[in-house]
Amino acid sequence: MSGKTLLIRILLATFLFTGTPLIKVNAQEVLRTIIIDPGHGLPDGGADGEYSKESDISVAIGLKLGKQLQQVLPNTRILFTRTDENLPNGLKNKNDALRYRAKMANDNKGDLFISIHCNSTSGTLHKEKTGYTTETYYKGKGKKKKKYTRKVPKYRYWTTPSDAAGTETYIWAVDKNEQKKQYVSNYEPTGEQEDSASTVNFFDTPEAKILASLRTKKYFEKSKMLAELVEAEFIKQGRISRGARQRDDKGILVLAATAMPSILVETGFISNPDEEKYLNSEKGQDEVAYAIMRAVLAYKENVEKGLGGATTARK
Repeated sequence: MSGKTLLIRILLATFLFTGTPLIKVNAQEVLRTIIIDPGHGLPDGGADGEYSKESDISVAIGLKLGKQLQQVLPNTRILFTRTDENLPNGLKNKNDALRYRAKMANDNKGDLFISIHCNSTSGTLHKEKTGYTTETYYKGKGKKKKKYTRKVPKYRYWTTPSDAAGTETYIWAVDKNEQKKQYVSNYEPTGEQEDSASTVNFFDTPEAKILASLRTKKYFEKSKMLAELVEAEFIKQGRISRGARQRDDKGILVLAATAMPSILVETGFISNPDEEKYLNSEKGQDEVAYAIMRAVLAYKENVEKGLGGATTARK
């Protein structure tokens, strides 16, 4: 048995039997790199509002968030998956774009992945009787075929926008842990995820699988913590919060395929005229970015204190 393998097994045994963390946090290195992912982007514009597109709102908020984070975390590298309406050339479909986002975050060894989106839901269909009309129909065949008429009601149909409102922040679902673990095992941790065994090339060993499982669990706890902190900040602003939730379908790839704590923030309903107006305003975009920035600062503070999955919102 090599010296490195022995060291890994000692570290694992220490964690399993004493609860002593494998991950050692340096307060100055908690957040070396933050990846901001403005959702969608041409050729996929995302959800449509009455006059705007999700892709435009998400990049506007993402850029404001990046600027705010750079001001309060000057030593942290802030990277974007896109900074305008277009994604890089060569991405043929939505799945290619999702894989690009996750790979970009992993290749740059992000310590946090924050995806910005807008929610949407269909409007309400209304039906109103406006009168009657005469309908002709036939019965029988050949010489016995006869013509009849009957009165049938006429209706007017129209749709009104949905009044669904509020924010939601998603993390990947627990039942997707195996998928997350696969990506975690392929990337060496860095920054706040750095541990003493991270430089050992042993990806196919039992020890590697255990470490990947431990890191996946820790990423889940930290993702949950950040998601709850984001929603707490929205509540402070007077926004309707629909809570921190787990997601295992739409948008899951950018959450499950990123080897770091990751969240997807639904900043409001573009299908709601009031929220669409808010999300397109400078005030609204600044406030949304500010809420996420404050949550990141609280997250950083909690991690530096070793609070793990605790959720202590900043005042």
